[in-house]
Amino acid sequence: MNIFDMDMYPMLLNSANKSFDDINYIFELKLDGIRCLAFCDKNKTILKNRHLKIINEKYPELCNIYQQCNENCILDGEIIYLDEKGFPDFNTLQKRSLLTSKFKILYQSKIIPVCFVAFDILFCKNDDLTNLPLMKRKNILSQTVKENSFISISRYIERFGKNLFKSIKKLNLEGIVAKKKDSFYFVGERSSNWIKIKNTIFEDYIICGFTIKNGEMRDIIIAKKEDGILKYDGIVYIGAKEMEKKIIWKFAQKNKVAQPIFKNLSDDITWIRPQLVCTVEYLQRTESNQRRQPIFRGLRTD
Repeated sequence: MNIFDMDMYPMLLNSANKSFDDINYIFELKLDGIRCLAFCDKNKTILKNRHLKIINEKYPELCNIYQQCNENCILDGEIIYLDEKGFPDFNTLQKRSLLTSKFKILYQSKIIPVCFVAFDILFCKNDDLTNLPLMKRKNILSQTVKENSFISISRYIERFGKNLFKSIKKLNLEGIVAKKKDSFYFVGERSSNWIKIKNTIFEDYIICGFTIKNGEMRDIIIAKKEDGILKYDGIVYIGAKEMEKKIIWKFAQKNKVAQPIFKNLSDDITWIRPQLVCTVEYLQRTESNQRRQPIFRGLRTD
């Protein structure tokens, strides 16, 4: 059987707001990287992203990981870059993923090499493993892959998810993933047997204005007060928060500000008196101090 002809979309995760303990689950780090399936035989590696697009040209340093596998196999995992402290650095990884020049890609692969971390195995030798329990697949994975600096196997702990989550919060890591021990692998489907618990930050901001697109409120301009001075802190998509939109719009009818509160922004902003307060949820900030994956959670009523 030619594994390279198999369409094996990665299994997706559900989300939870709180960590938990459960003897029927294992808990892994949620790695801050790019999801990837690695198709390996005795001669080559084909790397495919979650949409089954081949991405070998982006990460040439991973093209020989087939040499670390003692059988033909399909591995599910994450491509990550570790900084000098050994922590996943998504910002650096993202910059690499956006490169198109072959020369620059090859150069970056030498100075900031990435690693493939395997956390599951879907096919091995001539067998489809997706209908085996997770812990059986984990055992086969450990017997199939020999680790080196370019490929490793994800570690896990059993039962104690709360303690692991407390540890990753102290280290400001992205989160954890809980996986049921007897769960099967559902190709391309979302399953409640795999649960991601993100280490997100909730922060309050003052709304200073908003943008309109196609007659709908789209983005809000937010700020913080530092030492009594209002400081611009970005733009957040408001989403389908119809009640909040109505409240902001009604407030704006009597509280518009003629002059821009902050300079060098779009001319299409409707500025309002900085009185309404909202909550935004996001992951860590980037090197340029931008919020990662910000979500408008609503207005503060207190």
